[in-house]
Amino acid sequence: MSEQIKLAENLTVADLEAFPVWQFLHEDEKGESAVRPVKHIPVENLKGCLVGTQVQLKNGVRLWALIGNVSSNDPRRTQQFLMLSVFRNGRLFHLARYFDFDFNEHGPHELARFLGLRIDEIFPISYDLTPLSLGDSQALKGTIDVEPPEKLTRAERIAMSVQ
Repeated sequence: MSEQIKLAENLTVADLEAFPVWQFLHEDEKGESAVRPVKHIPVENLKGCLVGTQVQLKNGVRLWALIGNVSSNDPRRTQQFLMLSVFRNGRLFHLARYFDFDFNEHGPHELARFLGLRIDEIFPISYDLTPLSLGDSQALKGTIDVEPPEKLTRAERIAMSVQ
């Protein structure tokens, strides 16, 4: 089988069912969002990877999602930087984090509108990546709340991101 390279924004649920972990290539000529499937699971860590998995909303509904920025051995870092995009009817919604510039357009209330649900039906969103990566289970399994339990300053986020 030849190597399958896709742009992250073009991944589909079928791609994620076939290969739940996708690694960024970091090759400019292929595009900054180019990814390739990781064929051997569990991976040692999820650095530089997107993970396709089903997440569970508070109301019990399960949705396919893409999760990124997971630090397999650092729960606090994962909690701060985790990225979530959910699929619905063939479309993908990227949930902005509290510090992202587009939070007002892509925050929890816009996710609720995208899903046609109330905020209290969605959050907390549960995920479990422990079958896909080695590491600290507290970093690989958790919830995404409407408001993070800890909000860091910009300086604190920068310091954490370069550790």
